[in-house]
Order: sequence, then C-alpha cells, then structure tokens
Amino acid sequence: MAATTANALSGTSLLDRKLKGAPSKKGIFAFLSALAAGIVYIVFHVAHDLDAASITSYAPYGLLALALLIALGFEFVNGFHDTANAVATVIYTHSLEPNIAVVWSGICNLAGVLLSSGTVAFAVITLLPVELILQVSSGAGFAMVFALLIAAILWNLGTWWLGLPASSSHTMVGSIIGVGIANQLLMARTGTSGVDWEQAMKVLKALLISPVIGFVFAGMLILLAKQVAKFPELYEAPKDSTPPPLPIRALMVLTCTGVSFFHGSNDGQKGMGLIMLILIGTVPTAYALNHAVSPAQMQDFIASSERAGRILDHHVDPKGILGPDARATVTDYIRTKQLQPDTILALRELVEDLDHEVLLYKEFKAVPPQDQANVRNDMYVASEALRLMVKANNPAFNADEKAALSSYKEKVDHATKFIPSWVKVAVALALGLGTMVGWKRVVVTVGERIGKDHLTYAQGASAGLIAMGTIFAADKFGLPVSTTHILSSGVAGTMSANGNGLRFSTIRNIAAGWVFTLPAAALLSGSLYWIFRHIS
Repeated sequence: MAATTANALSGTSLLDRKLKGAPSKKGIFAFLSALAAGIVYIVFHVAHDLDAASITSYAPYGLLALALLIALGFEFVNGFHDTANAVATVIYTHSLEPNIAVVWSGICNLAGVLLSSGTVAFAVITLLPVELILQVSSGAGFAMVFALLIAAILWNLGTWWLGLPASSSHTMVGSIIGVGIANQLLMARTGTSGVDWEQAMKVLKALLISPVIGFVFAGMLILLAKQVAKFPELYEAPKDSTPPPLPIRALMVLTCTGVSFFHGSNDGQKGMGLIMLILIGTVPTAYALNHAVSPAQMQDFIASSERAGRILDHHVDPKGILGPDARATVTDYIRTKQLQPDTILALRELVEDLDHEVLLYKEFKAVPPQDQANVRNDMYVASEALRLMVKANNPAFNADEKAALSSYKEKVDHATKFIPSWVKVAVALALGLGTMVGWKRVVVTVGERIGKDHLTYAQGASAGLIAMGTIFAADKFGLPVSTTHILSSGVAGTMSANGNGLRFSTIRNIAAGWVFTLPAAALLSGSLYWIFRHIS
C-alpha cells in the first residue's frame, strides 16, 4: 500500500512538472507547420469558391467572416473538452509528449472528418425548425445560428474553467432545443414549428445510453484483461516520466489514435452542419448547391427523378387539390407529420419541377444565382418529406418503391447535404487549437480525479477501446454522442471494477454537468434567440 502511495505521489509530481513545462520545440514546429498548411489550403479554396460566385455586394463577406469566426470558436472550445479527452490517457501515461499527442490527435481528427459521411452533421440540423432552415439567409435564420453557437461557447467555457469534462453534444442539442422552443413561443399565432421532438428524443437516448455503455463495458474489459493479459506493468500507474514498455506504449497510442479518429468522424461534425447553414445564408450562389456534381451524376439524378415522379403519381389522393405553393404544402407536412390529401400532389409537383430545372441547366453551377437558394430549399423539403413518409410507411410504398425513392433521396442529398473539404480542415484545425490550449485541465481530471487511485495503463486502454467502439457504432447510425462522457464514464467503470473506488465529488460534479448542461444551454440559447430576433 505504501509503495502504491509513493508511486502515486511520484506520478503526481512528474505530471505537475510536465503540466508546467514549456512545450517541446518539435511539437511547436509540427503544430505550426500543420496550422500554416491548413490556413493556406482554406484561403485558397474559399477564394476559389467566392471568385466563382456572383456576389454583387461586399456585405456578405463581413457577415460570413463573423459567422465563421463564431462557428469555429465553438469548435475551438469543443477542443477543450472532447478532443482533450482523446489525448488525456496517452499524455498521462507519458506515452507521447503533450504537443506531439495534440498534433497527432489533430491529424487523426482530420482523417476522421474527411472520411465521414456528414450524416451526424445533418442529423443535428434536422432538430431545428424547418422554417428557420429554409430562411437561413433572413434575420431569423442568423439569429438562430448566432444564438446556438454563442450559447454553446459560453457554456463550454464555463464548464472547462471548472475543469469538468462536460459534453459539447449535450450543449449543442440543448441550444437547439432552446431556439426551437423560443421560436415556437415567438410565432405562436402563425403555427410555426418548434423542436422536432421525435428526432430530439432519438438523439437524447443516444446521449443517455452511451455513458452507461462506457461504464459497463470498460469495467468488463478490465476484468477480462486481468484474466487474459498477465503483464504486471499493465496494471500499474505511471511511475516516472519514462515511457512505458513498447507494447503498452503502442496500445496507448492506438487508443488515442482510434478515439481521435472516431471523434472526428462523429463529434467533429456537430458544428459543420451549422457552418454550412452559415455559408448557404451568406453566399448561396457558392454553397446552396453542390457544384462538384458531375454530368454523369446529373443524368442519374434526372432518371431517378422521373422514377420518383411516377411512383408518387400512383399514390396521389384523388381528393387532393394542388395549391399555389407546393413547397409550403410539403413544409406543413414536415412540421405536422400529418399527411393531407394535397401532400403527395404537392411533393410530386416539387419533384417534377426539380427534374425540369436540372434538364434545363444541365449542372447545378449553371442555375441562375437568384434561383440557387430556391432550388436548394425545394430539394431539402422534398428529401425530408420522403424520409418521413418512408419512416411512417404512409403512404404504403412497396419494397421496390421504397428503394427507388431512397435512391432519389440520396441523389437529392448529394446536391444539398455536402461539406466542402476546406470546412473539414478548418474544423480540424479549430479542434486542434482548442486541445492545445485546454488539454491540461481535462488530463488531470481523467487521470487523477475520477478514481481514488491514479489511472493505470490498462484502465486508460480499456476506456479508450470502449470509447472507440461506441463512437464508431453511433457514427454508423448517424447519432451524435459525447466523447467526454463515454471516456470519463469508461474510466469510472474501470476504477469501480478494479476496486479502486471513485472520487464521488468528481463524479457528482460530472453528473451535475451532465444533468444541467441541456436545460442551461436551452435557456441561454432561447434567451439569446429572443434578443437577436428583436434586434434583427
């Protein structure tokens, strides 16, 4: 027991010296090189996009710069929490130097983001009121985006200052709920939509269940490892600044790599959907439609549109009467989830109109600048309506019809739900910068304040492996989860299973952050949205 205490104290003093030490020159050089290369890449691609766009006023540039600064500020603060968790165990166990770990984590985050499908980014967007999504270039649309991002930044900064591994996922979802409720209260007489509670509950269930999975399975994994891997060094806390034996070091680096990669593929997407709304709202001629769609893909889109139109024609209600605004009719269906006699008729009209426009212009970048946002909105509404109809099985499409409509929806989404590569690079850089600034507080919490004893190599590896698997599964289902809560609950699970005991003051604080984050973020964002709406 005395030896264990001595080792723990030794680990504490060495970690303290490392936390207070100056960054290594190699780490600084590697990070600055990556930062410079990323900035050059971003500037080149943004300039190319804006040069190809028909912009008659310079006002959008200022608004675009401000909005992107706030959006990337959210990702920067996100790096304090979630990305810092990805490097916590590898730094705490001296497997990598802090600056090298941060750069490596940033590269893995970038790889995860670049290889991601964007499903999580747009799953978050679907929680927002559909009217605000369609009117993102209006005052209400910008009030929504600014309220969401500023509320998330303020709450994340507050919890980081307290050293709590709070969840950026909870913060973002809470902010969206707050804006949705505030929007519905402000527009109560118009019947405007608020929160998509069905989609919100799906996301909240994932956020609730994932920490439980982290706790249980990480605890089970550490118990299994004790029966299988008979290496005493694996179950010891770091004794000094010397890196652990090569196999253990490789395992720790592997878990850091995996958590960082899957964090990028899931959590790194949270702000991307909002960034795309900003780009669409400020420069629709460049970002409303995917100009990278090839001529061959355009032909596939036309053929798929014709099939979708014929299928919808078979399900038109004879009592339906087409109104003057097909998009408004379909938008009402998305808001209410209630199929009316004129819904299918209006949806078929949208699909046929889009087919005719694509036939006319041949490629999306040829669509007149003043029509780009309208075409994008028609596509977005058609896609969301088809998603809801297929999910509810109303109307009752057969298997072949569902396959054809799903194919059409996929092609529509390819035209509207896309993320330019420079946005992904910008988010990865913002996460990396945030991690560089904020990793110290989170490393101490994860390594020393969750359990009564210090974190061992096996416990760090078990928590990391379970976090990797859980985030990977969530990514496949298009669900946002919290890297922070999965990893910290995994560490708690290993401590509990190992009989080390838990520091209930830390667990209480983390649990309090988990409980209060969502309502606090909702209240904050709702209040900001009310203020911004009145200003705009």
